[in-house]
Amino acid sequence: MTQTGITLTDRAANHVRDYLAKHDSGIGLRVGVKPTGCSGYQYVIEAVASIGDHDHVFESNGVKLVTDAQSLRYLSGTELDYVLEGLKAGFKFYNPNVQETCGCGESFSINETTEEI
Repeated sequence: MTQTGITLTDRAANHVRDYLAKHDSGIGLRVGVKPTGCSGYQYVIEAVASIGDHDHVFESNGVKLVTDAQSLRYLSGTELDYVLEGLKAGFKFYNPNVQETCGCGESFSINETTEEI
């Protein structure tokens, strides 16, 4: 698997910059996955205050995106958008690695034959 970055749309980058400025809560956004849900994995997003020695850092539209090596295995090539759908607003992941999602849309699975990065 070729390692590529994680990117943000302009709308998502604007939302992250506004959030970080309003909450004085860090230097960027940590994006990861954790095993959970009915399909296998769930996305995790949080403000990040520091970068660890083993973190991978990408910059997209002026925002630092930080992820760990294990999560990058599942997130490589992903684009995040920030969307308003009806009364619900939030991040939407466009992840080329996803094989299927669960019925509720909260978790996903990937092809487990993906090589280690």
